[in-house]
Amino acid sequence: MNFRVTIEEAVRQLSQEKEQRFTTVMKRGSMLVEYYAPKDKDLQTPHRQDELYVIANGNGIFNRDGEKINCKTGDVLFVAAGKKHHFEDFSGDFATWVIFYGPDGGEME
Repeated sequence: MNFRVTIEEAVRQLSQEKEQRFTTVMKRGSMLVEYYAPKDKDLQTPHRQDELYVIANGNGIFNRDGEKINCKTGDVLFVAAGKKHHFEDFSGDFATWVIFYGPDGGEME
């Protein structure tokens, strides 16, 4: 496993994905790192692990269980396993690192 991934590498890898707007760039044990760049609408559903978002580019509104906050490049956001969440009204250049970690602990709806 590489211990470093650049945004340029992640963007290049994402460009090779045919159907999804994310790509896995790193994995070890329960930790998984993805690069995610939604287009037009964020269709995420709750995940089974805790996760961190590190906004890599752009800005938007983050909706976590109905609580909405503005976010921009450099911000870090936390979502507990099983929580509803998605990005809204994000810029066309919006992209984020997504870091999943820990045990499967989400109660899925």
